[in-house]
Amino acid sequence: MKKTLLIVSALVALNGAATVALADGRGAMRAAPDFATLDTNGDGVLTESDITEAREARFAELDTDGDGSVSEAEYVARATAMAAERAAEAFARLDADGDGTLSRDVLEARGQRGGDMVTRLIGRADADEDGAVSEEEFTAFLDQMSERRGPRQGEGRRGFGRH
Repeated sequence: MKKTLLIVSALVALNGAATVALADGRGAMRAAPDFATLDTNGDGVLTESDITEAREARFAELDTDGDGSVSEAEYVARATAMAAERAAEAFARLDADGDGTLSRDVLEARGQRGGDMVTRLIGRADADEDGAVSEEEFTAFLDQMSERRGPRQGEGRRGFGRH
């Protein structure tokens, strides 16, 4: 039980120290590090020392100039690199033939997967059912969606960044 508590506490501490810095562009956290990453000395067990070293290593990834703090430029650089990695992975998944290019058909097929959702959303926002969404219907729809989900941190009651 004590070991389990130590491991859980260590993961919480490690993720807590890097939560803001390692959040992706949508505000979602990266997955918890794997055992090998946390076992910094490779001895097959996790200790407080391992966790401290892993946390320091993750901070050092951000603090590229080593001044003990993370500047906006460092933060943006890391976020940009993470976004580029995700984009490259997504491209590789779409590039089925591995030729380094995506055809119009591939990109349009990907866009069509969300097409049904767009049709449903427009249908829900089109209050007068005329096949089009006016500015008033759009605003009412955003207000309705905002009320359903509640305000997000840093947003006004109307949500979607609108105040």
